[in-house]
Amino acid sequence: MLFHNACLESFGVALPQEIITTADVEKRLEPLYDRLRLPEGRLELITGVRERRFWSPGTLPSEKSIVSGNRAIEAANFDRGQIGAMIHASVCRDHLEPATACAVHHGLGLPADCQIFDVSNACLGLMNGVLLLSTMIEAGQIKAGLVVGTEGSRQLVETTIDELNANETLTRKAIKTAIASLTIGSGSCAILVTHRDVSQTGNRILGGSVYANTQFHELCHSGADEAVASGMQPLMETDSETLMREGCDTGAKNFKSFLSKLDWTRDKIGKTVCHQVGPAHKKMMFDSLKMDVTKDFATVEWLGNTGSVALPITAAVGAMSGHLQSDDRVGMFGIGSGINCIMLGNVWQKTPVAAGDDIPAEVLSSVVPSV
Repeated sequence: MLFHNACLESFGVALPQEIITTADVEKRLEPLYDRLRLPEGRLELITGVRERRFWSPGTLPSEKSIVSGNRAIEAANFDRGQIGAMIHASVCRDHLEPATACAVHHGLGLPADCQIFDVSNACLGLMNGVLLLSTMIEAGQIKAGLVVGTEGSRQLVETTIDELNANETLTRKAIKTAIASLTIGSGSCAILVTHRDVSQTGNRILGGSVYANTQFHELCHSGADEAVASGMQPLMETDSETLMREGCDTGAKNFKSFLSKLDWTRDKIGKTVCHQVGPAHKKMMFDSLKMDVTKDFATVEWLGNTGSVALPITAAVGAMSGHLQSDDRVGMFGIGSGINCIMLGNVWQKTPVAAGDDIPAEVLSSVVPSV
């Protein structure tokens, strides 16, 4: 797919203030660690996640989506009356019905003729939203659209800890399917996509490619549809090793199509931003793509895996920190459970970001490529 008129205009980011370190998680897992004689520090060593963040108990996704949505609109100094579509695209949502987009639309004060709906596609929801808005802009349906999402991790992480401690039949091998759940973090991000005629940045979305490898849809799943309110109640079961291997293979297959559609070569890609899982996954994926990993920017160490908002938050922090520079050709590579892959390319110019004081100064002052 190719786009001629869509621009990635601005980001809005909101992050929780409550920080939960991996050491804190291990302390709460003392009964399990004692029973299985697991060494301290094992979880961070395996995952590469030092800390993650939690919203306050009872926080609804729409509350924080309104914050990040407002920040994206205000960062661009954009007339919200021109926003013709708004998509809420995170895994977490307020209720099964109505769409969480309804509460966010109301809170943002968007016009009545603005199309609103929810989109859900695991960790790729916001990427799907960008594709949908870009397509609507190309079709002449809208001049601007907003995609936003908020992920909550408190309930999933706490439920996982409780289950691991309570189930005395678990072995070292059996707990592997729960490790990914302990890396999940919370965050909120919004992306304003505009027609180039009303863009102030000229940050063109050139296009991209998708690949659905759904024979592996059972590698990562929750229980019944209970992913409501501030987090997911049931345990997640993830075959991390197989998911990582097959996900990287899926990415490599899609990458060939991505390069062909945009008429790019590997060496023309100046910077990359990817979905945030962990250093081991990153290295395996970049090896499979035959790409230089030092071109990438990472946030997983201090945010954990924030689901659908992981990639856009990382892009926003990369822009704020100076990692993304004017005229960089940027590849945005998203791989999510399912297995689905979306890759988008753009020529970066300037993209305003509003994040309040949510992002630590030390993160912005030191651009550290992923390893």
